Amino acid sequence: MVTVVEQPQQQKTTEASQPREAAGRRRGLALVRNMGIVAHIDAGKTTVSERMLYYTGRVYKMGEVHEGTAVMDWMVQEQERGITITSAATTCFWRDHQINLLDTPGHVDFTVEVERSLRVLDGVIGVFCGVGGVQPQSETVWRQAKKYHVPCLAFVNKLDRVGADFAAVVRQLREKLAAPAVPVQLPIGREEQFQGVIDLIRMRALRFEEASRGATVLEGEIPAELKAPAEEARALMIEQIAERDEGVLAAYLQNPDVPEALLKAGLRRATIANQLVPVLCGAALRNKGIQPLLDAVVDYLPAPLDVPAVAGHHPKTGEVLRRDVSDFEPLSALVFKIANDPHIGKLAFVRVYAGTLGKGQNVYNPRTQKRERVGRIVELHANHREDIEVLHAGEIGGLVGLKQATTGDTLCPENKPVALERIEFPEPVIAMAIEPRTQADRDKLRVALAALEGEDPTFRITTNPETGQLLVNGMGELHLEIIKDRLAREFHVGTSAGKPMVAYKETIQAAARGEHLFEREIGGRGHYGSVVLDLAPAARGAGNRVEFKVAEGAIPAEFHTAVAAGIADGLMTGVVGNYPLVDVLVRVVDGACHPVDSSEVAFRSAAVMAFRAAAQAAQPVLLEPIMKLEIITPEEYVGDVLGDVNGRRGRIRDIERREVVQIVSAEVPLAELFGYATKLRSLTKGRASYSMEPCRFEAVPETVQAVLINR
Repeated sequence: MVTVVEQPQQQKTTEASQPREAAGRRRGLALVRNMGIVAHIDAGKTTVSERMLYYTGRVYKMGEVHEGTAVMDWMVQEQERGITITSAATTCFWRDHQINLLDTPGHVDFTVEVERSLRVLDGVIGVFCGVGGVQPQSETVWRQAKKYHVPCLAFVNKLDRVGADFAAVVRQLREKLAAPAVPVQLPIGREEQFQGVIDLIRMRALRFEEASRGATVLEGEIPAELKAPAEEARALMIEQIAERDEGVLAAYLQNPDVPEALLKAGLRRATIANQLVPVLCGAALRNKGIQPLLDAVVDYLPAPLDVPAVAGHHPKTGEVLRRDVSDFEPLSALVFKIANDPHIGKLAFVRVYAGTLGKGQNVYNPRTQKRERVGRIVELHANHREDIEVLHAGEIGGLVGLKQATTGDTLCPENKPVALERIEFPEPVIAMAIEPRTQADRDKLRVALAALEGEDPTFRITTNPETGQLLVNGMGELHLEIIKDRLAREFHVGTSAGKPMVAYKETIQAAARGEHLFEREIGGRGHYGSVVLDLAPAARGAGNRVEFKVAEGAIPAEFHTAVAAGIADGLMTGVVGNYPLVDVLVRVVDGACHPVDSSEVAFRSAAVMAFRAAAQAAQPVLLEPIMKLEIITPEEYVGDVLGDVNGRRGRIRDIERREVVQIVSAEVPLAELFGYATKLRSLTKGRASYSMEPCRFEAVPETVQAVLINR
């Protein structure tokens, strides 16, 4: 196996002068890796994680996704569909290192699971299909990783498949993702002849014994026909590392054949600095390439010591606070996921950035400004829990007993509070009416929906203001289908659901002014309030903002909250089709009050009516979600596919030819994509596939808007 690369000397000096680790840790901070696996759906993430668990000894038997036996895909819905729906966590050990692993979904409907996992991870493996290459959701998860500055490894999987091309995938990594990809391995053989990998660092050929299901790695000389390409690839790899690391550059100038230890140390530094992405390869289903990937996790991905100190702010003063990775710092932990376990109740997944978190400890939540007691601490292994006594800095685990914590909450001491940056989540784009089948299910439905809403920040419960119907809002048809299935299986609630509907929004296209005087007698008391406000469109995606540019004598400060509440009411209900208004700048510029009769009710009512008047005059328009669509189709069906996309108000962005198929990239309104899977199968005799992800909101054409409003 590969030699462990030590931390830089400067890091060790700091640790020696200021101890960071308490007695009783299972592994020192330098031996911990918090990493995740991200990819497009069906690239093989879960198969890779299953092999990792097997070779590290965490499980004794390999689970298979296609057989519904994968350990990390433990939900019934995941096993039935062969996809990952919820991120699963586990802990395993490799070369004496503790690897805390998160396996995340690849389907766009469950992108929230990727987002909140990346928020707490120190490094990730991006898995790419050797045939499909960089696919739409690959781009999405890669952007998410870059947003959080998470160092990455790339693993090109499925190289045993027909049409697999390692060099083409590396090229796509550089072109489509702008990733500084540097291959550290080359495949031995192509497609059915794929046998193993060449380690370019050590210049050795690695093959994986089939009799032991890949557990025995056979190391030998590089085949003669591959020596020249391997030498050329190694020289290019050394040059790329030398360009980004001074230590390797100095050695390279003396001798182009840089020693192995120096190369690894330089590549590690460049990877942690997000200057390089090491690319490895294999075929997880055929048990090839996993052990070198585990070595790469240990050698190149950062330990908690290698990432910057976590930053937050004081919840009262707003002062920026930093917490170093140390067991002796004040506790700073982030709740990144909530799950409802049928046996132990509410389970909070946490990452401890600083300090220690013990069983029975009281913790403070700055959002609720309340203390809670940690009942139990568990180590996570998919849906299995193992009780432990304490979580140290840099570790991930589960807490039982927190009643009010939600995703994104910080846990800290009350006397040294800190609020870490919360996680941003996308808005739901689709809604569905739902109701209980029987009167007995009514109360159970509310409780179950509240529990699911607490788990999933992209799942929302709303009520239609016109019909009073209960609406569930999510990220796609599959998302809502899973919600409905979970209500029946986990919560035993019978429901009837309508057809999924698009979650439209509204905005304005021009500036306008509105004013309203509310003056009437209610219950024997006069109520008086006048509000004048201006509306202006904001940039798309900027959100809503309310400003008070009004004299104190016109609207006293004590009524500003009521005016803001009235404006919020107007923003929630809209004026075109009762959809929420977004990207609106509201300025309260004038008003009038009465020394005796002015009241909060009056000003809130006046604000709503003034807002509605202004919005009606500001050229309101409906916004609809636009989806980025990628269709992989045989060449003979391209014409039919393009015609169908155009008929759905779609715009073709690109057509890429790749061997015997063509890849069509388009943007299509979500409203036109219901039932698209069936239509595409019909057009191409089942030979085409597609994937889609939310792109942006866009104004609905006038003719379509008229139909929507009048239906």
